[in-house]
Amino acid sequence: MAHVKAEYFQAMGQYCSTFDVAIAKVWQARTRAIKYSPQAEVKICFFANTRHLLTQVLPKDGGFYGNCFYPVTVTSTAKDVATSGLLGVIGMIRDGKARLPLEFAKWASGDVKVDPYQLTFQHNVLFVSDWTRLGFYEVDYGWGAPSHIIPFTYADYMAVAVLGAPPMPKKGTRIMTQCVEEKHLKDFRDDIKGLF
Repeated sequence: MAHVKAEYFQAMGQYCSTFDVAIAKVWQARTRAIKYSPQAEVKICFFANTRHLLTQVLPKDGGFYGNCFYPVTVTSTAKDVATSGLLGVIGMIRDGKARLPLEFAKWASGDVKVDPYQLTFQHNVLFVSDWTRLGFYEVDYGWGAPSHIIPFTYADYMAVAVLGAPPMPKKGTRIMTQCVEEKHLKDFRDDIKGLF
């Protein structure tokens, strides 16, 4: 991860996150393994915090007023995701994140044709969730902190990638996925392993 992040900074003059690298690789490996037609539309969708965009609305003295998030969707052709270098796919994700303030403002003012919260669970959409900062490892119900956290269940009708932490005491990021059918699994795994 550190090598790819350094390479991205050197090439683009901008930092990228572990999330950007991990999800770019999963999206690319999934797209390649499934072998969509080159012009097929492929997407990733993840929820981004929008609390920082509400400073004019929320009370200045702070407090908790519920979760504030917006679904960020990044769309490209299968050809572009499959054939671009990893840095190019990272750039696509970062461009999607950069659009967040404008897209959220348009939605908040009612200036959208399609409600972004009306999610479609289609085969070409990869849903992503980042569990690395949710505090699961700090929870102790009396028998100590958990040694490992995993999603309990996945829905078969949606492709999912979850970023989490590896089992304690290891450090780093673990990517848990349910995003390809068994017939695509070997190609997917081989492509993912190419990152490491």
